[in-house]
Amino acid sequence: MRLRFVLAFALLWLGGLAVAADYYKVLGVDRSASEKDIKRAYRQLSKKYHPDKNPGDDTAQTKFVELAEAYEVLSDKSKRDIYDRYGEEGLKQQSGGGGGQRDPFDMFSRFFGGQGHFRGARRGPNMETQLQVPLTTIYKGVNEDLTVDVQAICEHCGGSGSADGEQHACSTCSGRGMRLISRQLGAGMVQRIQIACDACGGTGRVIAHPCKHCGGQKVVRESRTHAVHVNKGCPRGARVLFENEADESPDWEAGDLYVEIVENPDGTGNLGYRRRGHDLFRREVLSLREALSGGWSREIPFLDGTNLTVSRKAGVAVQSGERQIIRGKGMPKWQQPGYGNLVIEYVVVMPGNKKYFKDEL
Repeated sequence: MRLRFVLAFALLWLGGLAVAADYYKVLGVDRSASEKDIKRAYRQLSKKYHPDKNPGDDTAQTKFVELAEAYEVLSDKSKRDIYDRYGEEGLKQQSGGGGGQRDPFDMFSRFFGGQGHFRGARRGPNMETQLQVPLTTIYKGVNEDLTVDVQAICEHCGGSGSADGEQHACSTCSGRGMRLISRQLGAGMVQRIQIACDACGGTGRVIAHPCKHCGGQKVVRESRTHAVHVNKGCPRGARVLFENEADESPDWEAGDLYVEIVENPDGTGNLGYRRRGHDLFRREVLSLREALSGGWSREIPFLDGTNLTVSRKAGVAVQSGERQIIRGKGMPKWQQPGYGNLVIEYVVVMPGNKKYFKDEL
């Protein structure tokens, strides 16, 4: 597969794309997109179309190449300025007519800290978090932004931890990563034990000039924002998967991020509705006069932004605790057609004193 991909890559780079691609459309962003938007788009799409995850899919391989080309240009301020003014032809003239594009695997590797391929890479731990949303969001099914604090590969040193990109043999262990220590067990008895070198952490390499941004740690903490799609009527405990969006490290392939959709525990944004399976429940308070005499009508704000009208004809009484069922006005059924029901429970407020009771009658 690797040879097949290299041949496809060479044909695209040397022959050029039949029709010059719009780099913004390739990444699915607006021309006014920020650096963060461009980075997020490449992060998500490059993993989606990576050849390791789409074996034998020529369309995905081509898309992976296009994404690398688009990101290389739009992530570089000077190249992006030239592209915005003069298009792809302006970039070719600036580079003297040559290509000069990187291997897309190299671009992916630099972005994710030295891992151009998913296959065979040690996998890091998964992460789980929650997104609290109001019932209105679960009813409508919309995207909600969620910001997560994660460990990310240091962009300034590419995950090497070195300001100059160089590492040197550890002087303590002479680059072996291990060292011997001696222990006196008794008279004339010495035990030699081999342990990992604490000076280099067992790698055999040390950094002479640590990166100022990560302090030589190769990783930094950063806030990353994801657009979480909340599906209509999704059940409690529903989770959304973001592949390879957990903590990053040069030593492993990032694990997955799982986002659990949780209804606001305090009921904020629920407009007085409660959910039970596919059905919705709501209490409506009536005065004693309304309950006994009828002849009233009121509008209730609903989860879809409209109003529902509930009423009772004159002379028709309502008992406290009586329920009215409005069919088809419940929650969207998860992965099924149709809606549940809305159950309205009427609560009659009794007057607080005799005078008020007499006035009401």
